Amino acid sequence: MSEESGTTTADGPSAEDRARLDREDREERELVREPDVNQESNRTATRLELFFDLAFVLFVAGCADMLAKDETVTGGLRFAAVVAVGWWAWASATLYANRFDTDDAIFRLLTLIGMGGVIMMAAAADQVTGPAWTWFVIGYVVLRVILALGYLRVWRTLPDTRAGIRPYLIGHVAGGAFWLVSLTVPAPARYVLWAAGVLVDLLGPTLSARRPDAPPLHMEHLPERFGLFVILLLGESVAATVHGLHDGKWTSGVTVTAVAAFLLTAALWWSYFDLSGGAAKRRLVQEGGERTHQGVHDFYVYAHLPVAISLAAVAVGLEHAIAHGSDDHLPAGTRGVLGIGLAGYLLSAAVIQGVLSGRHRAALIWPGLGIPVVVVITTLDLSPAVLVCLCAAVLVAGVVTGIRQHRHGEIKVAKV
Repeated sequence: MSEESGTTTADGPSAEDRARLDREDREERELVREPDVNQESNRTATRLELFFDLAFVLFVAGCADMLAKDETVTGGLRFAAVVAVGWWAWASATLYANRFDTDDAIFRLLTLIGMGGVIMMAAAADQVTGPAWTWFVIGYVVLRVILALGYLRVWRTLPDTRAGIRPYLIGHVAGGAFWLVSLTVPAPARYVLWAAGVLVDLLGPTLSARRPDAPPLHMEHLPERFGLFVILLLGESVAATVHGLHDGKWTSGVTVTAVAAFLLTAALWWSYFDLSGGAAKRRLVQEGGERTHQGVHDFYVYAHLPVAISLAAVAVGLEHAIAHGSDDHLPAGTRGVLGIGLAGYLLSAAVIQGVLSGRHRAALIWPGLGIPVVVVITTLDLSPAVLVCLCAAVLVAGVVTGIRQHRHGEIKVAKV
Protein backbone atom coordinates (compact mmCIF):
# COMPACT_ATOMS: atom_id res chain seq x y z
CA MET A 1 0.00 0.00 0.00
CA SER A 2 1.20 3.54 -0.67
CA GLU A 3 2.42 5.88 2.02
CA GLU A 4 0.08 8.59 0.74
CA SER A 5 -2.94 6.45 1.63
CA GLY A 6 -1.96 6.47 5.30
CA THR A 7 -2.03 2.68 5.59
CA THR A 8 0.58 0.15 6.65
CA THR A 9 3.36 -0.55 4.13
CA ALA A 10 5.67 -3.52 3.89
CA ASP A 11 8.14 -1.58 6.05
CA GLY A 12 5.58 -0.81 8.78
CA PRO A 13 3.21 2.10 9.46
CA SER A 14 3.16 4.92 6.95
CA ALA A 15 4.62 8.33 7.72
CA GLU A 16 1.12 9.70 8.18
CA ASP A 17 0.22 7.00 10.70
CA ARG A 18 3.49 7.47 12.59
CA ALA A 19 2.85 11.21 12.83
CA ARG A 20 -0.69 10.61 14.08
CA LEU A 21 0.50 8.08 16.68
CA ASP A 22 3.23 10.47 17.84
CA ARG A 23 0.67 13.25 18.17
CA GLU A 24 -1.70 11.03 20.18
CA ASP A 25 1.18 9.91 22.39
CA ARG A 26 2.13 13.54 23.12
CA GLU A 27 -1.48 14.36 23.96
CA GLU A 28 -1.73 11.42 26.35
CA ARG A 29 1.41 12.57 28.16
CA GLU A 30 0.07 16.11 28.57
CA LEU A 31 -1.28 16.55 32.08
CA VAL A 32 -3.46 19.52 31.15
CA ARG A 33 -5.12 20.03 27.76
CA GLU A 34 -7.33 22.86 26.61
CA PRO A 35 -11.02 21.94 26.22
CA ASP A 36 -12.11 21.23 22.67
CA VAL A 37 -15.30 20.13 20.94
CA ASN A 38 -15.46 16.33 20.74
CA GLN A 39 -15.44 15.25 17.11
CA GLU A 40 -14.12 11.67 17.35
CA SER A 41 -16.10 9.43 15.01
CA ASN A 42 -16.07 6.51 17.48
CA ARG A 43 -16.65 8.42 20.73
CA THR A 44 -17.76 6.05 23.48
CA ALA A 45 -18.27 6.26 27.23
CA THR A 46 -14.99 6.64 29.10
CA ARG A 47 -13.88 4.79 32.20
CA LEU A 48 -14.27 8.03 34.15
CA GLU A 49 -17.89 8.36 33.01
CA LEU A 50 -18.62 4.81 34.09
CA PHE A 51 -16.95 5.48 37.45
CA PHE A 52 -19.02 8.66 37.80
CA ASP A 53 -22.19 6.62 37.19
CA LEU A 54 -21.45 4.45 40.24
CA ALA A 55 -22.46 7.33 42.51
CA PHE A 56 -25.81 7.53 40.74
CA VAL A 57 -26.38 3.82 41.34
CA LEU A 58 -26.29 4.67 45.04
CA PHE A 59 -28.47 7.73 44.48
CA VAL A 60 -31.21 5.72 42.76
CA ALA A 61 -31.01 3.12 45.55
CA GLY A 62 -31.51 5.90 48.11
CA CYS A 63 -34.56 7.17 46.22
CA ALA A 64 -35.95 3.63 46.12
CA ASP A 65 -35.55 3.35 49.90
CA MET A 66 -37.52 6.59 50.28
CA LEU A 67 -40.45 5.30 48.19
CA ALA A 68 -40.33 1.89 49.88
CA LYS A 69 -40.99 3.60 53.22
CA ASP A 70 -43.94 5.63 51.95
CA GLU A 71 -45.98 4.16 49.09
CA THR A 72 -48.63 6.87 49.32
CA VAL A 73 -49.46 9.59 46.79
CA THR A 74 -47.42 12.08 48.81
CA GLY A 75 -44.51 9.68 49.04
CA GLY A 76 -44.70 8.99 45.31
CA LEU A 77 -44.63 12.68 44.42
CA ARG A 78 -41.67 13.26 46.73
CA PHE A 79 -39.89 10.29 45.19
CA ALA A 80 -40.52 11.55 41.64
CA ALA A 81 -39.23 15.03 42.54
CA VAL A 82 -36.01 13.72 44.08
CA VAL A 83 -35.36 11.34 41.17
CA ALA A 84 -35.91 14.27 38.78
CA VAL A 85 -33.30 16.34 40.60
CA GLY A 86 -30.77 13.50 40.50
CA TRP A 87 -31.55 12.71 36.87
CA TRP A 88 -30.94 16.31 35.83
CA ALA A 89 -27.70 16.37 37.82
CA TRP A 90 -26.55 13.35 35.80
CA ALA A 91 -27.91 14.57 32.45
CA SER A 92 -26.36 18.03 32.73
CA ALA A 93 -22.96 16.53 33.53
CA THR A 94 -23.37 14.14 30.59
CA LEU A 95 -24.24 16.95 28.17
CA TYR A 96 -21.05 18.79 29.13
CA ALA A 97 -18.87 15.69 28.79
CA ASN A 98 -20.54 14.83 25.49
CA ARG A 99 -19.14 18.01 23.99
CA PHE A 100 -16.00 18.91 25.93
CA ASP A 101 -14.51 15.86 27.69
CA THR A 102 -10.73 16.21 27.27
CA ASP A 103 -9.88 13.60 29.93
CA ASP A 104 -7.06 15.78 31.23
CA ALA A 105 -6.14 16.24 34.90
CA ILE A 106 -8.38 19.27 35.43
CA PHE A 107 -11.42 17.58 33.87
CA ARG A 108 -10.81 14.47 35.95
CA LEU A 109 -10.47 16.46 39.18
CA LEU A 110 -13.63 18.44 38.47
CA THR A 111 -15.54 15.24 37.69
CA LEU A 112 -14.33 13.49 40.84
CA ILE A 113 -15.30 16.49 42.98
CA GLY A 114 -18.70 16.45 41.29
CA MET A 115 -18.91 12.74 42.09
CA GLY A 116 -18.38 13.66 45.73
CA GLY A 117 -21.42 15.92 45.46
CA VAL A 118 -23.48 13.03 44.08
CA ILE A 119 -22.34 10.83 46.97
CA MET A 120 -23.65 13.46 49.41
CA MET A 121 -26.98 13.53 47.55
CA ALA A 122 -27.15 9.74 47.55
CA ALA A 123 -26.50 9.49 51.28
CA ALA A 124 -29.23 12.04 52.02
CA ALA A 125 -31.77 11.04 49.33
CA ASP A 126 -34.10 9.10 51.64
CA GLN A 127 -33.94 11.89 54.25
CA VAL A 128 -34.39 14.84 51.92
CA THR A 129 -37.24 16.19 54.05
CA GLY A 130 -35.50 15.19 57.28
CA PRO A 131 -32.34 16.17 59.14
CA ALA A 132 -29.98 15.39 56.23
CA TRP A 133 -31.59 17.80 53.74
CA THR A 134 -28.74 20.32 54.03
CA TRP A 135 -26.25 17.75 52.73
CA PHE A 136 -28.52 17.03 49.79
CA VAL A 137 -28.54 20.73 48.92
CA ILE A 138 -24.78 21.09 49.34
CA GLY A 139 -24.17 18.09 47.10
CA TYR A 140 -26.37 19.55 44.34
CA VAL A 141 -24.70 22.96 44.64
CA VAL A 142 -21.27 21.32 44.35
CA LEU A 143 -22.35 19.80 41.04
CA ARG A 144 -23.61 23.17 39.75
CA VAL A 145 -20.32 24.86 40.71
CA ILE A 146 -18.26 22.13 39.03
CA LEU A 147 -20.24 22.41 35.79
CA ALA A 148 -20.01 26.21 35.85
CA LEU A 149 -16.22 25.96 36.23
CA GLY A 150 -16.08 23.54 33.33
CA TYR A 151 -18.04 25.87 31.05
CA LEU A 152 -15.86 28.79 32.14
CA ARG A 153 -12.83 26.83 30.94
CA VAL A 154 -14.54 26.41 27.58
CA TRP A 155 -15.55 30.09 27.54
CA ARG A 156 -11.92 31.12 27.98
CA THR A 157 -10.36 28.79 25.42
CA LEU A 158 -13.10 28.45 22.76
CA PRO A 159 -14.55 31.92 22.05
CA ASP A 160 -16.61 30.61 19.12
CA THR A 161 -18.70 28.49 21.49
CA ARG A 162 -19.63 31.29 23.90
CA ALA A 163 -23.05 32.04 22.45
CA GLY A 164 -23.95 28.37 22.51
CA ILE A 165 -22.78 27.60 26.04
CA ARG A 166 -24.05 30.84 27.62
CA PRO A 167 -27.52 29.36 28.43
CA TYR A 168 -25.87 26.39 30.18
CA LEU A 169 -23.54 28.62 32.16
CA ILE A 170 -26.29 31.01 33.23
CA GLY A 171 -28.66 28.15 34.03
CA HIS A 172 -26.14 26.30 36.20
CA VAL A 173 -25.16 29.44 38.10
CA ALA A 174 -28.74 30.61 38.59
CA GLY A 175 -29.96 27.12 39.49
CA GLY A 176 -27.16 26.68 42.01
CA ALA A 177 -27.94 30.11 43.50
CA PHE A 178 -31.57 29.16 44.12
CA TRP A 179 -30.46 26.02 45.91
CA LEU A 180 -27.82 27.86 47.91
CA VAL A 181 -30.36 30.44 49.11
CA SER A 182 -32.68 27.60 50.13
CA LEU A 183 -30.24 26.76 52.94
CA THR A 184 -31.58 29.82 54.77
CA VAL A 185 -35.27 29.21 54.03
CA PRO A 186 -37.60 26.93 56.02
CA ALA A 187 -39.83 24.27 54.48
CA PRO A 188 -42.01 24.31 52.42
CA ALA A 189 -40.63 27.50 50.85
CA ARG A 190 -37.23 25.85 50.30
CA TYR A 191 -38.86 23.24 48.06
CA VAL A 192 -40.20 26.03 45.86
CA LEU A 193 -36.66 27.34 45.50
CA TRP A 194 -35.42 23.86 44.62
CA ALA A 195 -38.04 23.51 41.89
CA ALA A 196 -37.29 26.99 40.54
CA GLY A 197 -33.57 26.23 40.46
CA VAL A 198 -34.05 23.01 38.47
CA LEU A 199 -36.55 24.61 36.06
CA VAL A 200 -34.21 27.52 35.30
CA ASP A 201 -31.40 25.07 34.75
CA LEU A 202 -33.50 22.86 32.47
CA LEU A 203 -33.93 25.73 30.00
CA GLY A 204 -30.22 25.59 29.10
CA PRO A 205 -30.36 22.85 26.43
CA THR A 206 -33.45 24.33 24.76
CA LEU A 207 -32.07 27.86 24.58
CA SER A 208 -28.66 26.63 23.43
CA ALA A 209 -30.19 24.53 20.66
CA ARG A 210 -31.77 27.67 19.18
CA ARG A 211 -28.33 29.14 18.60
CA PRO A 212 -27.01 28.41 15.09
CA ASP A 213 -23.44 28.51 16.41
CA ALA A 214 -24.00 26.15 19.38
CA PRO A 215 -21.35 23.42 19.67
CA PRO A 216 -22.82 20.17 18.33
CA LEU A 217 -23.65 17.17 20.44
CA HIS A 218 -21.93 13.88 19.64
CA MET A 219 -24.72 11.73 18.26
CA GLU A 220 -23.04 8.37 18.86
CA HIS A 221 -22.08 9.14 22.44
CA LEU A 222 -25.41 10.66 23.54
CA PRO A 223 -27.67 7.58 23.16
CA GLU A 224 -24.95 5.35 24.57
CA ARG A 225 -24.79 7.42 27.76
CA PHE A 226 -28.56 7.58 28.18
CA GLY A 227 -28.72 3.86 27.47
CA LEU A 228 -26.20 3.26 30.24
CA PHE A 229 -28.38 5.24 32.63
CA VAL A 230 -31.33 3.01 31.69
CA ILE A 231 -29.10 -0.01 32.48
CA LEU A 232 -28.37 1.57 35.85
CA LEU A 233 -32.10 1.89 36.54
CA LEU A 234 -32.86 -1.66 35.38
CA GLY A 235 -30.09 -2.81 37.68
CA GLU A 236 -32.29 -1.69 40.58
CA SER A 237 -34.96 -4.19 39.46
CA VAL A 238 -32.35 -6.94 39.35
CA ALA A 239 -31.21 -5.92 42.84
CA ALA A 240 -34.87 -5.88 43.91
CA THR A 241 -35.15 -9.51 42.79
CA VAL A 242 -32.15 -10.45 44.91
CA HIS A 243 -33.38 -8.53 47.96
CA GLY A 244 -36.90 -9.88 47.56
CA LEU A 245 -35.67 -13.48 47.47
CA HIS A 246 -33.46 -12.87 50.49
CA ASP A 247 -36.14 -11.17 52.57
CA GLY A 248 -38.86 -13.58 51.43
CA LYS A 249 -36.91 -16.63 52.64
CA TRP A 250 -37.10 -18.46 49.28
CA THR A 251 -40.63 -19.77 49.76
CA SER A 252 -42.42 -21.15 46.69
CA GLY A 253 -44.57 -18.05 46.25
CA VAL A 254 -41.58 -15.76 46.63
CA THR A 255 -39.53 -17.78 44.14
CA VAL A 256 -42.27 -17.79 41.50
CA THR A 257 -42.74 -14.03 41.92
CA ALA A 258 -38.99 -13.46 41.67
CA VAL A 259 -38.74 -15.46 38.44
CA ALA A 260 -41.61 -13.45 36.96
CA ALA A 261 -39.99 -10.20 38.14
CA PHE A 262 -36.74 -11.10 36.41
CA LEU A 263 -38.58 -11.96 33.18
CA LEU A 264 -40.38 -8.62 33.40
CA THR A 265 -37.07 -6.79 33.89
CA ALA A 266 -35.49 -8.63 30.96
CA ALA A 267 -38.48 -7.68 28.79
CA LEU A 268 -38.09 -4.02 29.80
CA TRP A 269 -34.43 -4.20 28.80
CA TRP A 270 -35.29 -5.78 25.45
CA SER A 271 -38.10 -3.33 24.82
CA TYR A 272 -35.87 -0.32 25.34
CA PHE A 273 -32.61 -1.35 23.73
CA ASP A 274 -33.89 -3.25 20.70
CA LEU A 275 -37.11 -1.33 20.07
CA SER A 276 -37.97 2.11 21.48
CA GLY A 277 -34.44 3.23 22.34
CA GLY A 278 -33.13 1.80 19.07
CA ALA A 279 -35.72 3.73 17.04
CA ALA A 280 -34.74 6.92 18.88
CA LYS A 281 -31.04 6.38 18.24
CA ARG A 282 -31.67 5.83 14.53
CA ARG A 283 -33.33 9.25 14.32
CA LEU A 284 -30.56 10.91 16.31
CA VAL A 285 -27.80 9.49 14.16
CA GLN A 286 -29.57 10.22 10.87
CA GLU A 287 -30.90 13.71 11.54
CA GLY A 288 -29.85 14.82 15.01
CA GLY A 289 -26.72 16.63 13.85
CA GLU A 290 -28.56 18.86 11.40
CA ARG A 291 -29.39 22.36 12.58
CA THR A 292 -32.96 22.01 11.31
CA HIS A 293 -33.48 19.14 13.75
CA GLN A 294 -32.08 20.65 16.96
CA GLY A 295 -35.41 19.99 18.72
CA VAL A 296 -34.71 16.26 18.37
CA HIS A 297 -31.89 16.58 20.91
CA ASP A 298 -34.07 18.33 23.48
CA PHE A 299 -36.94 15.91 23.08
CA TYR A 300 -34.65 12.89 23.40
CA VAL A 301 -33.01 14.24 26.56
CA TYR A 302 -36.15 15.42 28.35
CA ALA A 303 -38.21 12.35 27.39
CA HIS A 304 -35.83 10.20 29.43
CA LEU A 305 -36.87 11.89 32.67
CA PRO A 306 -40.20 10.00 32.95
CA VAL A 307 -38.37 6.85 31.85
CA ALA A 308 -36.00 7.25 34.81
CA ILE A 309 -38.77 7.92 37.34
CA SER A 310 -40.88 5.04 36.04
CA LEU A 311 -38.13 2.41 36.03
CA ALA A 312 -37.03 3.39 39.53
CA ALA A 313 -40.64 2.97 40.72
CA VAL A 314 -40.90 -0.44 39.02
CA ALA A 315 -37.89 -1.63 41.02
CA VAL A 316 -39.57 -0.70 44.31
CA GLY A 317 -42.82 -2.36 43.29
CA LEU A 318 -41.08 -5.56 42.27
CA GLU A 319 -39.05 -5.82 45.47
CA HIS A 320 -42.14 -5.49 47.65
CA ALA A 321 -44.13 -7.87 45.44
CA ILE A 322 -41.42 -10.53 45.77
CA ALA A 323 -41.16 -10.04 49.51
CA HIS A 324 -44.95 -10.57 49.77
CA GLY A 325 -44.84 -13.50 47.36
CA SER A 326 -46.23 -15.96 49.91
CA ASP A 327 -49.20 -13.74 50.79
CA ASP A 328 -52.66 -13.97 49.28
CA HIS A 329 -52.86 -10.25 48.54
CA LEU A 330 -50.51 -7.44 47.58
CA PRO A 331 -50.90 -4.10 49.41
CA ALA A 332 -52.67 -1.43 47.37
CA GLY A 333 -49.71 0.91 47.71
CA THR A 334 -47.34 -1.61 46.14
CA ARG A 335 -49.80 -2.37 43.35
CA GLY A 336 -50.08 1.36 42.68
CA VAL A 337 -46.31 1.86 42.58
CA LEU A 338 -45.81 -1.08 40.22
CA GLY A 339 -48.74 -0.18 37.98
CA ILE A 340 -47.86 3.50 37.69
CA GLY A 341 -44.20 2.62 37.12
CA LEU A 342 -44.94 0.15 34.31
CA ALA A 343 -47.59 2.37 32.70
CA GLY A 344 -45.29 5.39 32.95
CA TYR A 345 -42.45 3.53 31.27
CA LEU A 346 -44.65 2.17 28.48
CA LEU A 347 -46.16 5.61 27.85
CA SER A 348 -42.72 7.24 27.76
CA ALA A 349 -41.36 4.53 25.45
CA ALA A 350 -44.37 4.85 23.14
CA VAL A 351 -43.95 8.63 22.91
CA ILE A 352 -40.19 8.38 22.31
CA GLN A 353 -40.63 5.70 19.66
CA GLY A 354 -43.61 7.33 17.95
CA VAL A 355 -42.24 10.87 17.82
CA LEU A 356 -38.67 10.08 16.88
CA SER A 357 -39.41 7.27 14.44
CA GLY A 358 -42.47 8.88 12.91
CA ARG A 359 -44.20 5.47 13.01
CA HIS A 360 -47.06 6.42 15.35
CA ARG A 361 -49.29 3.46 14.49
CA ALA A 362 -46.59 0.96 15.39
CA ALA A 363 -45.94 2.76 18.69
CA LEU A 364 -49.66 2.70 19.53
CA ILE A 365 -49.75 -1.05 19.05
CA TRP A 366 -46.65 -1.52 21.22
CA PRO A 367 -45.83 -0.14 23.73
CA GLY A 368 -49.16 1.76 23.57
CA LEU A 369 -51.60 -1.13 24.06
CA GLY A 370 -49.61 -2.36 27.03
CA ILE A 371 -50.49 0.74 29.08
CA PRO A 372 -54.19 0.04 29.80
CA VAL A 373 -53.49 -3.68 30.23
CA VAL A 374 -50.92 -3.24 33.03
CA VAL A 375 -53.12 -0.60 34.67
CA VAL A 376 -56.05 -3.02 34.79
CA ILE A 377 -53.90 -5.90 36.06
CA THR A 378 -52.40 -3.88 38.91
CA THR A 379 -55.80 -2.63 40.06
CA LEU A 380 -56.99 -6.22 40.60
CA ASP A 381 -56.69 -7.72 44.08
CA LEU A 382 -54.52 -10.66 43.03
CA SER A 383 -51.79 -12.60 44.75
CA PRO A 384 -48.29 -11.19 44.19
CA ALA A 385 -47.20 -14.18 42.10
CA VAL A 386 -50.22 -14.04 39.78
CA LEU A 387 -50.05 -10.25 39.41
CA VAL A 388 -46.34 -10.14 38.56
CA CYS A 389 -46.66 -13.14 36.23
CA LEU A 390 -49.45 -11.40 34.31
CA CYS A 391 -47.43 -8.17 34.04
CA ALA A 392 -44.40 -10.14 32.85
CA ALA A 393 -46.56 -11.91 30.26
CA VAL A 394 -47.74 -8.55 28.91
CA LEU A 395 -44.17 -7.25 28.62
CA VAL A 396 -42.90 -10.43 26.97
CA ALA A 397 -45.82 -10.40 24.52
CA GLY A 398 -44.99 -6.78 23.78
CA VAL A 399 -41.39 -7.62 22.98
CA VAL A 400 -42.53 -10.38 20.63
CA THR A 401 -44.87 -7.89 18.95
CA GLY A 402 -42.08 -5.34 18.62
CA ILE A 403 -39.72 -7.89 17.10
CA ARG A 404 -42.41 -8.80 14.58
CA GLN A 405 -42.91 -5.11 13.74
CA HIS A 406 -39.18 -4.72 13.23
CA ARG A 407 -38.93 -7.76 10.95
CA HIS A 408 -41.80 -6.44 8.82
CA GLY A 409 -40.23 -2.99 8.55
CA GLU A 410 -42.93 -1.27 10.61
CA ILE A 411 -40.23 0.18 12.86
CA LYS A 412 -36.57 0.74 12.10
CA VAL A 413 -33.95 0.75 14.80
CA ALA A 414 -30.24 1.14 15.44
CA LYS A 415 -28.46 -0.79 18.18
CA VAL A 416 -28.10 1.31 21.35
